[in-house]
Amino acid sequence: MRFFVLNGAEELGASIAAALGHAPAPHEERDFEGGEHKARPLTSVRDEDVFVLHDLVGDARFSVNDRLVRLLFFLAACRDHGAARVTAVTPCLAYGRKDRQTKARDPVTTRYVAQLFEAVGVDRIVTVDAHNIAAFQNAFRCETVHLDTRRLFTPTIRQLANGRPVTILSPDGGGIKRAQLLKASLETDTDMKIGFGLMEKRRSRGVVSGDLFAGSVEGTVVVIIDDMIVSGGTILRAAEACREHGAASVHAFAAHGMFDSAAVRLFSTDAIDSIAVTDSTAAAARAKTAFPAARLDIIGVGDLIGQAITRLHSGGSIADLLGMEE
Repeated sequence: MRFFVLNGAEELGASIAAALGHAPAPHEERDFEGGEHKARPLTSVRDEDVFVLHDLVGDARFSVNDRLVRLLFFLAACRDHGAARVTAVTPCLAYGRKDRQTKARDPVTTRYVAQLFEAVGVDRIVTVDAHNIAAFQNAFRCETVHLDTRRLFTPTIRQLANGRPVTILSPDGGGIKRAQLLKASLETDTDMKIGFGLMEKRRSRGVVSGDLFAGSVEGTVVVIIDDMIVSGGTILRAAEACREHGAASVHAFAAHGMFDSAAVRLFSTDAIDSIAVTDSTAAAARAKTAFPAARLDIIGVGDLIGQAITRLHSGGSIADLLGMEE
């Protein structure tokens, strides 16, 4: 097996490598004048089971598009040089939010990205908490492996609850299934009393609307669950509604902390008691550094991904790893 970590994903790569029990394989990335670049493995990949990790969240140096192209080119190079199987490991998959047409002549970008991965010969793609799991699985013709963070969040939620009743709340209609699955997982793995709630949200041309609030949160510890936090507007809107309906405390959980400059509101508001994300992208650590006083907890996802890679390489069960029902 060969496990490569492209530039920009080193911290998560080190965590995954520790779970695998060996260091990442060496590779080279070079930039050329005019903005072009190349990347290549520095060890043989012929007849090897190759896994390539990259962080597809843009930063000040590399855009999402640049990171995606670098990953695609490296995957193609591994295929060209005889890899037996090539797996892309993208914990936060780019362009997952545009998975259907909602306006005239809209693109379906999730499908286009899938076609790019397939075009360079990828056999399998591994991601964590896709924006829409059905759209993710249906977009790809190659094998897809979807890892979720429910069990990673359970110890923190149990600690926050401290014996008090908990309400799991979806901040919009699209996240209902995610919230239901977290609720079911908590009920299976703990003895906590779990309620359920929903905040209505509609977005059109950048304008967010919808005031429906369903569920009883009065006196409970509310856990708002989403797949990602970028500006934090959706989370903040739901948190403020929970406060208005009498929540004892409000905590935000998301797999991917993609915080942009607008997310400063989350780190200063009294509506949210704490925020928990994984280290699926380096953006979370950058936010923690930029706002050292922020009530931000970063939960490691490297061991989960490392265990998944080990099982995929050896033919083990991903369902058992995730605690899925037979």
